[in-house]
Amino acid sequence: MLPADRLRQITERFEYLEARLNAGPRTEEIAAISREYAELKPVVEQIAAFHDLQAEIEEAEALLDDPEMAPLAEEELPRLRKALPKAEQALQIALLPRDEADARPAMIEIRPGTGGDEAALFAGDLLRMYQRYAEARGWRFEIIEEQLTELGGIKELVGHITGENVFARLKYESGVHRVQRVPTTESGGRIHTSAATVAVLPEAEEVDIDIPATDIRIDTMRASGAGGQHVNTTDSAVRITHIPSGIVVTSSEKSQHRNREIAMNVLRARLFDLERQRMDDARAASRKSQVGSGDRSERIRTYNFPQGRLTDHRINLTLYKLDQVMAGDLDEIIDALTADDQARMLAEMQ
Repeated sequence: MLPADRLRQITERFEYLEARLNAGPRTEEIAAISREYAELKPVVEQIAAFHDLQAEIEEAEALLDDPEMAPLAEEELPRLRKALPKAEQALQIALLPRDEADARPAMIEIRPGTGGDEAALFAGDLLRMYQRYAEARGWRFEIIEEQLTELGGIKELVGHITGENVFARLKYESGVHRVQRVPTTESGGRIHTSAATVAVLPEAEEVDIDIPATDIRIDTMRASGAGGQHVNTTDSAVRITHIPSGIVVTSSEKSQHRNREIAMNVLRARLFDLERQRMDDARAASRKSQVGSGDRSERIRTYNFPQGRLTDHRINLTLYKLDQVMAGDLDEIIDALTADDQARMLAEMQ
């Protein structure tokens, strides 16, 4: 049974926020009120749908005592009663604890793993896959740091993605992505296996992570690149070392001021992610199998090009649509991972 008191409290809170917005809150309150209102709106819509269905069932049951309306009620009741468990489950999912980082922008880091040049080329393929997915969803994908190999593969990539519910959709992508295919450099036609790692981090704000100036060392250096007067003469690249954790972040844009800003944002995201992992481990040791918080060294997915097959090992999902996936069609995979995570949380609450 769903807790009636909690449903009523959520609805009353939503109505209060709606009234505040209509009344015109103070400028400093608008963002917080609007954010909470937007988070509660889908929950309140599910509550209303559930209550409407309950009311329809009660009305149909009351008509059973009316000789003229009873046949119609008897015909309608099975459909309504069958819909009730689905409506209740949808409401339970809406009531699940929400990751506060879900609505945030995200930092994405892609690096080659085992496999040499082929791993670097595959890392580039993953980058283009995520860029196409971001474009399809109307997100903005900005490359912050990119180091390429001579063959055009990726040595290291740091990107910043902004839009609606970016982290909620991409957080399951963290881990080792394995590829099986014939490399372009392979003359004998043999299938090779290589890998790339992906890390998706929620963007952190200054209020989330306080970084004392004494905890960091900032070095400036000559930017690397394809050459040119600017690269050769200006020490614009910035490297920030976080002394307590040993994390090192670099940025090589043309503006030293912009590089400091970028590097601090990346550092803040990495420290925020470490703190989230520490808190998750402390309060949810029993949920280490959760797909959203797995070990970054875990192999999560295999891309088999000769067979056109993709397999996500966490939920045993296999799709024979690899071309579409590499073109950015990730929704079926992400939806399945989200549903699996929700099912686990529902099972734990029962």
